[in-house]
Amino acid sequence: MDDTVQNWLDAYLRAWASNERADIEALFTEDARYAGSPLDPEPWVGRQGIVDGWLAHRDEPGTWSFEGAPLIHSDGIGVVQGITRYDDGRTYANLWVITFADDRRARDFVEWYMEPTPVREDQA
Repeated sequence: MDDTVQNWLDAYLRAWASNERADIEALFTEDARYAGSPLDPEPWVGRQGIVDGWLAHRDEPGTWSFEGAPLIHSDGIGVVQGITRYDDGRTYANLWVITFADDRRARDFVEWYMEPTPVREDQA
């Protein structure tokens, strides 16, 4: 696997930590789409729509941590698996699916996140 997904993940984490418009813009193509879940009825569309949505729903620096790594990069699609922990006690398992443009910016981003809960009743 080349370094496309890891480099993008590193830049995403910098943008998440900084909430700087230029850092967020650098991640996405002009016509990109950002879905907060696979069933998101109103994904953020276009680079400026993504930046505006991100900043309106930003996580403040120092209130979260993320541990994760790329799983795969094939045919222009990358997948990242991770865990996000917030200072208020929320924890999410993450799976991010990123479709890359030729210039290695995202043209489509879909976030899958789950709260840690037992799947089977006998695990409770």
